[in-house]
Amino acid sequence: MDQDTALRLYEAMLLTRLTEERLVKLFRQGHTLGSVYRSLGQEATACATAMALGPEDVIAPLIRNLGSMFVRGVTPREIFLQYLGRAPGPTGGREHNNHFGSVERGIIAPTSMLGALIPVMAGVALSFRQKGERRVAMTWIGDGGSSTGAFYEGLNFAVVQKLPLIVVGESNGYAFSTPPDRQMAGRMSQRSQGAFTLTVDGNDAAAVYEATAQARQRCLEGKGPAFLVCETFRRAGHAEHDDQRYVDPAVLAEWTAKDPLPRFEAWMGLRGWTLDPSLASRLEAKLLATAETALEAPWPDPGTLAQGVHSS
Repeated sequence: MDQDTALRLYEAMLLTRLTEERLVKLFRQGHTLGSVYRSLGQEATACATAMALGPEDVIAPLIRNLGSMFVRGVTPREIFLQYLGRAPGPTGGREHNNHFGSVERGIIAPTSMLGALIPVMAGVALSFRQKGERRVAMTWIGDGGSSTGAFYEGLNFAVVQKLPLIVVGESNGYAFSTPPDRQMAGRMSQRSQGAFTLTVDGNDAAAVYEATAQARQRCLEGKGPAFLVCETFRRAGHAEHDDQRYVDPAVLAEWTAKDPLPRFEAWMGLRGWTLDPSLASRLEAKLLATAETALEAPWPDPGTLAQGVHSS
């Protein structure tokens, strides 16, 4: 990873952290039309995996992969408008989180049905091979989502067909409030269905970037899919309505000490790469102004309610 990439990666991680903090404030003020699903402590997995891809590759994020969308060019304004349910938002006020796609930016829309995106992205990867395109498809899955039938079916299909698919397994400690040892036998990495498997420290942004780059190269060489397991921890509840009382405070303290942002700062410091000390304050000021502008945006016209709804 060169210096420019490292700086862009750090800014994406910081932007993710600060945007979600602003969303939490909007939620607690009663402005958001739904809960907020944070990636606190997991920013390195979404940002570094997306950063290691090529611009022609396609991603399908989940709700805790906001950072990957920022890497692909989605703006905080779009995110605020979505959560606030305003008419100028990407879905015109019909969705209230990051459930939207952007074909021109290589983003397939997320879905609440965990695991379902894996067979979808296996199909996307199949289309790349059929058209002779050197492109990779990537999606993410958490502890609980890796217990779904769609996870196994989609990854198995990709293995059998040797498709250019990367599945990022975010081993983040809990499936909502259920710890892994109560919902899976063994480790997440053992669910690979025969895919090339890499296990990496998910809070080490540089390691995640390098592992993703390795997985992508294998895909481009026609060696089949990769299952990249990032060992990390979700340091906030499943969403803002979850106070996370089921987590031992000592465990939270342990993972707070492994926060991916200061770790990446230290990694860059060892290489003599300095950060702008005003970056955080400038981003915070910009996000505050953007959120205030989004609050002034108009609500959807009720007369458009049936638009985009199809029946057969």
